Amino acid sequence: MNSILTKSPTRVDLAGGTLDCWPLYLFLNDPLTVNVSIDVFTSVNLRPRDDRRVVLASKDLGVTKEYSTLDLCLADAEPAFDLVRGHLNYWQSKIGEQGFELETASESPVGGGLGGSSSLCISLLKAFKIWLKIEMSESDTVRLASHLEARQLLKPTGTQDYFAPLESGLCFITYGAEGPRCERLKIDSELFRDRFVLVYTGRSHHSGINNWQVIKDYLDGDSRTRLAMSDLAKISKDMGSALKAGAERELPGIFAREYEARTRLSDGFSSPEIRRIHEVAKSHGAEAKICGAGGGGCVLLWSHERLARQLAEASEAAGFRVLSAKPYGR
Repeated sequence: MNSILTKSPTRVDLAGGTLDCWPLYLFLNDPLTVNVSIDVFTSVNLRPRDDRRVVLASKDLGVTKEYSTLDLCLADAEPAFDLVRGHLNYWQSKIGEQGFELETASESPVGGGLGGSSSLCISLLKAFKIWLKIEMSESDTVRLASHLEARQLLKPTGTQDYFAPLESGLCFITYGAEGPRCERLKIDSELFRDRFVLVYTGRSHHSGINNWQVIKDYLDGDSRTRLAMSDLAKISKDMGSALKAGAERELPGIFAREYEARTRLSDGFSSPEIRRIHEVAKSHGAEAKICGAGGGGCVLLWSHERLARQLAEASEAAGFRVLSAKPYGR
């Protein structure tokens, strides 16, 4: 068999992050999470071998290791391949004794809050499904990806990050008792033109830690957490309605409300870097949206007056890295 090449986008969550974590969404009247796929990709190159040897390589981390058998690969503790080993352990019985070479790559900054590890999970599942001739629905793929990642992280995970890598677009994910349901719309390139700026704080975030603290505080009955989550649920539905109606004038106010509610939810969602980026945005008439679980990672800046270039220059002048990223997909 020839090499199997798979590629998946990452995402920027526009509203409703953390609402996708079980069991929080069960308490919030079928909340909505809205995200958009972006042209920051993960990829997998899988090539079956004629012997039993296994070669793993992480292109972006610059690590390569070779093993004489899959069992020895699974017994290793190289941290660069923790996520890969989780997938290999799951597929081990179907792989058998056949060797292979597997190279992963990610364009997302480590801990960038763009769902990079989740995108890589999907790229891996795409490759193994092709190689092993496995058919799997979108809901089953999302469930498997989230469980494998939670097992590797030893922390709870949400599921919003898996939908954009499976099929790009503007994702509206509703969470109810039966699980997530995703509606995808075509990305309006004119809406995002000269308004979308993605800035990296330079600090890695830790989504599992932040989300677990929110889950714990909510279940413990913390009134601040419960009020902030209720507000975020209302904000995300307003974001969904505004995007579907083409009500672009409403977006700055919704982004501002999201930032206020998210930073009120937990001190862990902010950081000195995020507060500085927020100041840069406000000084240029823009809004800041914390990506993922915050605390670091990336921040989306939304320039309603289409001053993205000036906003990017100001962010770089303040010492931050601007990613050359834009919405991607159909």
